[in-house]
Amino acid sequence: MAENCNNNCESCGQDCPSRRSPQDFREKLNELSEVGKVIGIVSGKGGVGKSLVTSLLASAMQKKGAKTAIMDADITGPSIPKSFGLSNERCTSDGTNLYPAVTESGIRVMSMNLLLPNAADPVVWRGPVIAGAVKQFWTDVAWGNVDYMFVDMPPGTGDVPLTVFQSLPVDGIIVVTSPQELVSMIVGKAVKMAELMKIPVLGLVENMSYFECPDCGKKHAIFGESHIEELARDYGIDCIAKLPIDPKLAALTDAGRIEEYECGALSGMVEKISSRG
Repeated sequence: MAENCNNNCESCGQDCPSRRSPQDFREKLNELSEVGKVIGIVSGKGGVGKSLVTSLLASAMQKKGAKTAIMDADITGPSIPKSFGLSNERCTSDGTNLYPAVTESGIRVMSMNLLLPNAADPVVWRGPVIAGAVKQFWTDVAWGNVDYMFVDMPPGTGDVPLTVFQSLPVDGIIVVTSPQELVSMIVGKAVKMAELMKIPVLGLVENMSYFECPDCGKKHAIFGESHIEELARDYGIDCIAKLPIDPKLAALTDAGRIEEYECGALSGMVEKISSRG
């Protein structure tokens, strides 16, 4: 047992003997919901494009004919609604259940920004309250029939990732990184947390991997040479993807039209997710 233990294992990441007996902290899914696979999108640090990858994967699965949803678990820094042109949308309620917003292609989205009167208002909450809001996105939202739910998590290995891993039936995670050497250590923390929680790592995505010149076709490693193959080898991950820096993708995201983007670089990742359906 850890020093100063308060016997609340749900909010603790220590590997104490008292935690090794089978315990189940999973929350009950909303009775108006049926969710097939839950895929977490994580990163060890911020600014690597986790929400971008979440949006692209959900869009790709929707285009394949699956019913997809996004739970934006980044409570204090939600960006999913903006990518899908939902900035002016708000979730509805029947007094008992919340109902997610729906994108042009039919993706169901729940985000804190869809609940605030003004999307620019900050959410100034402590960790336990934020974790509670994430649980309510699972228990209080009437998701309907969903084949794949993608959970966009805040960076790091703190309250929200721990809450998601313990409270939701996560089928696997995808780790998002960038080319810098420093990121190798940060990725290791995310992967090791998943291993501690016994969550499979489905793949590794390197965002901003390169820029391809539109005139000559040459690829330039703007942020340094890629290390994704080494990382994948070190951690036994067999599915990787490299996303280029693409001004067209940036423009569509800013315009709230990310669903229009065709991302061939993630096709292998999409197939890996589909194979778990």
